[in-house]
Amino acid sequence: MNINQLDLRQAIMYKMQGSTAGDVMDTINDAVTTGQEKTLPGLGVLFEVLWQHSDSAAKQQMAGTISQYIPSQASSPVGT
Repeated sequence: MNINQLDLRQAIMYKMQGSTAGDVMDTINDAVTTGQEKTLPGLGVLFEVLWQHSDSAAKQQMAGTISQYIPSQASSPVGT
């Protein structure tokens, strides 16, 4: 497989196809609990699905919740 030809969104949707709400919940909980960087693209794709299928009010609520919990100051991810 040529990694340059990999469609990450499609690969994640393929892996998640047929998932129940419980399966999705388990996947999200596992990704958040382990905190592994490799799970971030999958969470991003799941969030994209949620965003695309939400109305304006739901999008505003999600954006408000996220902004509420983003710190006003954070440490640099690169050591100095």
